[in-house]
Amino acid sequence: METSDKPIVAVGRNCWRIERASEAAVIVDAADYYRIIADAMEKAHSRIFIVGWDFDARISLAPDREGSYHSSLGHFFIELARKKPDRVIDILKWNFGALKQWFWPKAAYWLLRWWLAKPIRLKFDSSHPLGCSHHQKIVVIDESLAACGGIDIAMRRWDTRDHKPDDPCRKTPNGKPYQPWHDTTMLMRGKIAGALGELGRERWKVATSEKLDPIEDQEDDWPDELDPMFEDVEIAIARTRASYKELEEVRENEQLFLDMIEHCQRFAYIENQYFTSPKIAAAICTRLSQPNPPEIVMVMPREADGWLESVAMDGTRQRLMQAIHRQQGGENFRIYVPVNEAGEDIYVHAKVAIVDDRFLRVGSSNLNNRSMGLDSECDVIVDCGLPYNQGRGIEDKLTQLRHDLMAEHLGVSTKDVAKAEAEHRGLVQTIEALKGEGKTLTLLEYRDLSDAEHLISEHELLDPEHTDEMFEPMQRKRLSQRWRRTRKRLKGWFGR
Repeated sequence: METSDKPIVAVGRNCWRIERASEAAVIVDAADYYRIIADAMEKAHSRIFIVGWDFDARISLAPDREGSYHSSLGHFFIELARKKPDRVIDILKWNFGALKQWFWPKAAYWLLRWWLAKPIRLKFDSSHPLGCSHHQKIVVIDESLAACGGIDIAMRRWDTRDHKPDDPCRKTPNGKPYQPWHDTTMLMRGKIAGALGELGRERWKVATSEKLDPIEDQEDDWPDELDPMFEDVEIAIARTRASYKELEEVRENEQLFLDMIEHCQRFAYIENQYFTSPKIAAAICTRLSQPNPPEIVMVMPREADGWLESVAMDGTRQRLMQAIHRQQGGENFRIYVPVNEAGEDIYVHAKVAIVDDRFLRVGSSNLNNRSMGLDSECDVIVDCGLPYNQGRGIEDKLTQLRHDLMAEHLGVSTKDVAKAEAEHRGLVQTIEALKGEGKTLTLLEYRDLSDAEHLISEHELLDPEHTDEMFEPMQRKRLSQRWRRTRKRLKGWFGR
């Protein structure tokens, strides 16, 4: 096994590009992100470029305060177009996710207003195999400032880090309250933004057959209210893309997950929405069965969002979790569910991983088959092992970020987390020592699967591994077969 000072990311193997950022910061939860990105949009010079899975023109970006974007996203974009007509607003959204907008009169009204506003160019992305989706969540401003992560500018995403019970601002456009929601994204300035702009422009051409020219000689300011977490740092970009027409399949995110698990030495702290990939589970099991296994902690929702997703994803997660626990080292694996002060589940939509406080990834990729090979995804990575990143104190920043995330979920201070960690020296022991009443982390328990859950999980009916398996679910490899096959392969690979 490589030592911890070696990089995990490698262009051409598990990432697409490595570029520098003059500043970068992880933003936790949409209340802060919406406010910061809206302010940045207002200051944009030439182009606002939004590439995403879902959006809702009816939502407010700041339901908790007054301002030009207080009323709705639709009105905010119209105001942006009116104030600076020579500034282009390009929006590329997954076609299926956007179709439902037309069934809501208020949303349809704003979409029509957008169509009529010359600076706004709204396009829908259907250029992917049937059954796949465009799942990236990227905003690029003047190719100078960019955000990439898990936060959609969509309904039921806004929440504060307090995740308070019955928050009056946490309501749908129809006034219906929704459950607390946890998410993350990363804001970056510098050449890395230009690379994400290039990625977005490539996707725009695939979806529309139109070419977008890059923005030249523009430099946006870093937001005054946001302290940079990293300065002058190299950041990698990893992608997922299904094979489609002349486009080749890209599975960088999958390879990167396998590599980061293989080289995890002390712990991996992971927040994710799903855990249904037998490859990732087999990698975890293989690493934990080796001498001096690390601790691997996942923070996830108790149930997937939506009945169909819950049946498809929750049963598979249970099977994989139980399979890991039965193997050697399985006691070092935990899945926790955050709850708020009232004991209400907080839905975890974040896709963030911190390994040994020397490797950070934030993006759109879930730990399921779809994100590994079917849907278009984009993650950004800070790897302390890169020569340029060494000796810059990034490890301390990653420790602070992890403590901050853990403190949010446990309802304690970051000092409490640091103190408990120093006393107990283990990730699981620290969490167990700080768990309490009210806002805290609860252990995901075992449960028996229904017949439907067992059938769906065994055949991975809604989460195939490849596009050619999409419509032949009963003929493809089963979950248990994939598990055994991957375990056998990884035993010879890990620790080579």
